[in-house]
Amino acid sequence: MQVDFYQLSRDSVDQVLPAIAARILGLGERLLVVAQDEAQLGRISTGLWAGPPESFIAHGRAGEGKESLQPVLLAQDCVPANGARHIALADGLWREEALDFDRAFYFFDAVTIDGARESWRSLSKRDGVTSRFWRQEQGKWVQGP
Repeated sequence: MQVDFYQLSRDSVDQVLPAIAARILGLGERLLVVAQDEAQLGRISTGLWAGPPESFIAHGRAGEGKESLQPVLLAQDCVPANGARHIALADGLWREEALDFDRAFYFFDAVTIDGARESWRSLSKRDGVTSRFWRQEQGKWVQGP
């Protein structure tokens, strides 16, 4: 299981997530996006709509019906009603249920950095978990040590 830590410094998660979602969909996979705050899920939904027509990312929200058909599902919990094996934790909060997926994307910022550090330390001690760290440098994502 792989956990990718993404430190948000320049762009917000709703700006970054569409590119990651597009990569996951390009692999023929599905994505579950989790955030506790409904307003944040709304901003993420808007971000998935915001690109040019050819980059539109089909998605839906848990509780609206037809979840199993959604390539990207936005939810407040870690239940992959769309069959996703990839999860994006968009609100800076680690959830142990993410370990049930093949890959987790864990987004955090200056406000949630302490929790991310604690999660990094904890996950680095677990067998079968590979953690990678990414940070933004001059508009690009660079893998850290």
